[in-house]
Amino acid sequence: MKKLLFVLLFVPIITFGQTARDYFYSGDDKRENGNFKGAIADYSKAIELNPDDVTAYNNRGLAREYLEDYKEAVADYSKAIEIDPNYSYAYYNRGVAKNYLKDYYGAIADFTKAIELNPDFAFAYYNRGIAKEDLGDLKGACADWRRAASLGNSNSAKWVKDQCGNY
Repeated sequence: MKKLLFVLLFVPIITFGQTARDYFYSGDDKRENGNFKGAIADYSKAIELNPDDVTAYNNRGLAREYLEDYKEAVADYSKAIEIDPNYSYAYYNRGVAKNYLKDYYGAIADFTKAIELNPDFAFAYYNRGIAKEDLGDLKGACADWRRAASLGNSNSAKWVKDQCGNY
């Protein structure tokens, strides 16, 4: 009975003492361990406590992508961009989600913005190349893959070798 009383009295105090950062880091741990629903719940709590936490929106979007909830992921990345229009990773991640939604033009626009903000963003060039290829622009795709390869992206180097003979 004493143990039950302890739990009933002190667990709520411990729970109420969690900060936005505590929930954020808990969300990161859960996401890294494959508990995407738990991660989303923790990031949501972090956002409740700190509505301007760009990385919480971004990371909640990542967890949603793992669950293939691309529309909600796009919404989270869009909110992160609204808060910080210079956050290149949110543009990049939103581009990836849009690519999954087959919004190739939207994905290209987001990858382009990520590259404008971070000109050495190899993964943005690589993924923009994929979106261009999906639209039938192999010449543009090869140019992006070459740039990504020059920045050290080994996947791009393979794609250039396999697909860009004439480009």
